[in-house]
Amino acid sequence: MMNEPITTIMTAEPITITPEDNLATVYKTFRSKRIHHLPVVEGKKLVGILTTYDLFKLEKSLDDYGNILVKDVMTTKLATLEPTAKVGSAVLLFIENLFHAVPIVNEDKELVGIVSTLDVMKYTLKKQYPNRSAAYWGRSSV
Repeated sequence: MMNEPITTIMTAEPITITPEDNLATVYKTFRSKRIHHLPVVEGKKLVGILTTYDLFKLEKSLDDYGNILVKDVMTTKLATLEPTAKVGSAVLLFIENLFHAVPIVNEDKELVGIVSTLDVMKYTLKKQYPNRSAAYWGRSSV
């Protein structure tokens, strides 16, 4: 199970933001899409990530978000995996680093997907209970 390709569970073509977006836009995206991690890209190249926890740590008012750019608060030191990585590699990253999502990039550092701890949990449950309907597993394509 942990030796299957990460592409088995990743979200391909994830929602992204750019360094020039402001946090008001980011906040609306987090809320409307019900997600917690947004890869930051320039073109197709991954340059950072922003999370709901990053916004929490800012301790800024929502009124200030329109004046703050993603590039000023995004995380740029990133852990990533390649599409050939195994599910177990993502699990180890999550456990060892205490974060909840990892971008999947090709050899040119272009974003091809993202995997979260929720994706791993859904994958594990689906393997354990394969007869559940697709609706049971929610909005993910796991």
